Amino acid sequence: MHVQQVSVPTETLAPTGSTNAYVLGDEEALLVDPASRTDELDAAVESASVEHVLVTHAHSDHVGAVAHYADACEATVWARAGREERFERATGVAPDRTFHEGTSIGKGTTAGATVVETPGHAPDHVALEVGDELLTGDLVVSSGSVVVGADEGDVRAYLTSLRRLYVRNPDRLWPGHGPAIDDPRDQIERLLRHRLDREAKILAAVHDGATELDAILDAAYDKDLSGVRELARSTTAAHLGKLAVEKKISWDGDRAYPA
Repeated sequence: MHVQQVSVPTETLAPTGSTNAYVLGDEEALLVDPASRTDELDAAVESASVEHVLVTHAHSDHVGAVAHYADACEATVWARAGREERFERATGVAPDRTFHEGTSIGKGTTAGATVVETPGHAPDHVALEVGDELLTGDLVVSSGSVVVGADEGDVRAYLTSLRRLYVRNPDRLWPGHGPAIDDPRDQIERLLRHRLDREAKILAAVHDGATELDAILDAAYDKDLSGVRELARSTTAAHLGKLAVEKKISWDGDRAYPA
């Protein structure tokens, strides 16, 4: 299936300052993650027969033009089953249909795209398998790391999603931010190591006597957090939640102690 990637400027926390929208296929095409309307995205949509609109997850930097393109293309709007209200709040559009693990969307002259559930960064997050390649939303990036915050992220689910992707061993990844990834397993391994290394530092900080979130954060991060401290704080809290579920520490949302 032909994949068109269009970088759309957005108010995103990603260092790229943009979100990738995708047009998949030429007949019965899929429009994925239309973050905002731009001339380039208009041209990509007009070059294909877009019949389906969906998002990898309903974060604000992925959904801004769902309503416009759904109306302009008279397209079927899809959302994750069980997350319809979340989708409608984010997009202003009620979905026409829902998908779940294994749903195939947009057959056209090819096999279409198949949904792979990949929660962790967000509870409704999915990837789309297109042949031997995958659109991965905010599951994988080629540089830096992915935010998995305590507000709605789940570190255990995120790590599981990365491992599921690793087992599939795709040829290429098309991420929500940044360039295509031609070394998927290397990048997945990098992200797994980063997340587990951060968790080890957080656990060590608790065992060394840090109890409050900010003290644990300061002990676990050995870099300047100017401009991203709140993200790091939320990530630290998410890891503490995971460690508490695994009974490695005690964490009540305010203070942590060794188990």
